[in-house]
Amino acid sequence: MATSRVKQPYFGLKGKWLTFWITFACATDMTLFGYDQGVFSGVVISKDYLDVHNLNGPENTSILSIITSIYTIGCFFGAITAFYIGEAIGRKKTVLVGTVIMTIGAILQTSSFSVPHMIVARIVTGIGNGINTATAPVWQTETSKVHNRGKLVMLEMGLNIFGFSLSNWVNYGMSFVGGSVGWRFPLSLQMVFCIILFSTIPWLPESPRWLLAHGREDEASKILADLEDKPMDDPYVVAERDEIIYGIEYERDNAINWGDLLRGRAKAGTKTIRRLALGAGTQAMQQFGGINIMSYYLPTVLIESVKLDSSMARLIAACASVAYLFASLAAAPLVEKCGRRIMMMVSTLIQLLCFLLVTILLYLAEKPGYLHQIQAAEASIVWFIIYYMGFGLGMLGIPWLYPTEINSLPMRTKGAAVATMTNWITNFVVVEITPIGIQKLGWRFYIIWVVTNALFLPVIWLFYPETANRTLEDLDAFYRDNPPLVLHKDRDSTSVRRPERFVQMQGRDIEQAAENLRRRSIMEHDAAEKSISD
Repeated sequence: MATSRVKQPYFGLKGKWLTFWITFACATDMTLFGYDQGVFSGVVISKDYLDVHNLNGPENTSILSIITSIYTIGCFFGAITAFYIGEAIGRKKTVLVGTVIMTIGAILQTSSFSVPHMIVARIVTGIGNGINTATAPVWQTETSKVHNRGKLVMLEMGLNIFGFSLSNWVNYGMSFVGGSVGWRFPLSLQMVFCIILFSTIPWLPESPRWLLAHGREDEASKILADLEDKPMDDPYVVAERDEIIYGIEYERDNAINWGDLLRGRAKAGTKTIRRLALGAGTQAMQQFGGINIMSYYLPTVLIESVKLDSSMARLIAACASVAYLFASLAAAPLVEKCGRRIMMMVSTLIQLLCFLLVTILLYLAEKPGYLHQIQAAEASIVWFIIYYMGFGLGMLGIPWLYPTEINSLPMRTKGAAVATMTNWITNFVVVEITPIGIQKLGWRFYIIWVVTNALFLPVIWLFYPETANRTLEDLDAFYRDNPPLVLHKDRDSTSVRRPERFVQMQGRDIEQAAENLRRRSIMEHDAAEKSISD
């Protein structure tokens, strides 16, 4: 009996347990992403690393910026790669390709002895991460039920911050070891996550929506049934499959090619350009909200702006990452209750207030003759930590979730890839300018992020529709009805609750599927009786 169980697909797992293991694989990928983001913040201030790569002194600040930020260029090209291969080979295989490339990049980083070597290693690692971060959220979204889709993606982003926090504590601990091991060991730990991904992804199911889009209906129906833990002919499974197929066919009939997209030409019906822009916009707002000033450089910020020593800067960065982790985990149960719009606006408002106070306090810390310069600088640390918490509550996870929801099925991989490309190119800008901005502008550098966050609040309120508690097919139907561009007054666009018309539509689909099954059963019964009588 045990042998027959192992021979079943996914080791016989169905329903919640099957969803759990898909989430585990996607969460491991996002944990690796978080670890990658944080680990280099400790490397760039390690004495042995600077000595080995001949990067000591302020004259090398630009080169240090390039080595750090070139990773994001790799991620950008990885997202482009996902754009081309994601629809061709499927979600699972795309993540496996990305993981192979990340493994090679981790080995190259760990063994680096020169600046060119490290630049190549950072680019290779970035390409793998760009492929995975463009694909894993799509795979998770397309295999999740409507009531926990947002929760699972937000949980994954919480685990992304677990990886980030882990890297900060590893960096802090290894700072006492020093030498080559002090920075090579943290870089080598990336491979542990890669091993976990190689151990889980191969036996998990492909996205049923991707399979239906590629004509593999029987396989997709089986996976839909297994995810719901229902028979393949259950009315709910049949209705869900038919609704997905309808959405695919409608989008194909109204789709536009990329040449027309780049020229701004679009047919009425699918609002493809608007949906792409909304998804990519969340990622641009995430990056220009200022998060990667902290993610990549918080120890540097604390050393340069607050004037702390290296050990204390690492410790505070590690402690801040724990607060960041708890805030990001708290976001998971809230994302369906509060909705995407409210959480993005609250998160952005907190970011705005934190940067405003940091700017004021660092201005006082640098003001000649001010009696409380040290106290003002130290007080800014609190607002850096609160910023992390505010970001973790909304703008951390929703920009990874929203593009996978707002784009239609045939555009979902492309839309997620465009959003991820936007993330990485804007990420590059922030990571590249931060060390130079701190060095040249001092407290004035933080004014930039006060302004950007202030601009984002009305953009979210006016233009972003709610996606919580809607099926992916609800959102396709929403855009087929030609919703307004400025939608803050439209109830169906902003309500956290699922609009009643979508509830009724799904009910009719299930009733119709049940009726079709009943008729088919009667016809099969009559045909069998006729065969017997003959």
